[in-house]
Amino acid sequence: MQAVRPGEPLAETAGVSAVARLASLPGVSTASGVAASAVHAQTTGRVLPVLPALAELLPWGGLRRGSTVAVHGSTSLLLALLAEATASGSWAAVVGIPRLGLVAARELGVEVGRLALVPRPGADFASATAALLDGVDLVATGPPGRFGGTQTARRLSARARNRGAVLLSLGPWPGAEVELRCGPVSWSGLGEGHGYLREREVVVDVAGRGAAARPFRASLLLPGPGGAVATAGAAARPSYAPAEGVKVG
Repeated sequence: MQAVRPGEPLAETAGVSAVARLASLPGVSTASGVAASAVHAQTTGRVLPVLPALAELLPWGGLRRGSTVAVHGSTSLLLALLAEATASGSWAAVVGIPRLGLVAARELGVEVGRLALVPRPGADFASATAALLDGVDLVATGPPGRFGGTQTARRLSARARNRGAVLLSLGPWPGAEVELRCGPVSWSGLGEGHGYLREREVVVDVAGRGAAARPFRASLLLPGPGGAVATAGAAARPSYAPAEGVKVG
């Protein structure tokens, strides 16, 4: 199958073909019929955008094409990372996370019309994920230990690098460049025995390899006022290495 690369004339056709392959896999469903009719517009930049409150969590200020990011302890954070890119026209897919809620995804800003779902891939986890990495910008998965282990994880990360896609995992992923761990949370909004929960503060510890090797901690409201993701307090942003010089694709 031809790789999807920014700027190539056949990029859109290849993207549609790769996603269409999912129709033949057992248990595949999509949020918007993407397997049959999606026309994938590949973003030309090397870094896909994220919500402003999340930019400080990532060494490139966004999701760098070809990278693997592991998210520990928060489905909401994983979904929030998809929000800005899908709202800007990128396609995303979620593989092997059967309890993911589309309503929650929409509330966090994800454009669910550009979200494909493969909730229970079973033995087809590796092939389904590989096909999606060929054809969409972001692929989020469950932990690879449930579907094939370290070797499968490394092959899929290599696929993401070669195709210029972003691979995100809900849970540990061997060799991930960035790891985001959500710590204890606290809710606010209730008065003296009445009212509604309005905000949830989470602490995110960031670590990784290479440009992300310097760890730091940030506090977020997830959700914040009105359901949006917001920064809870000022956090010292480390001096990350620039994205220049990193070849993707």
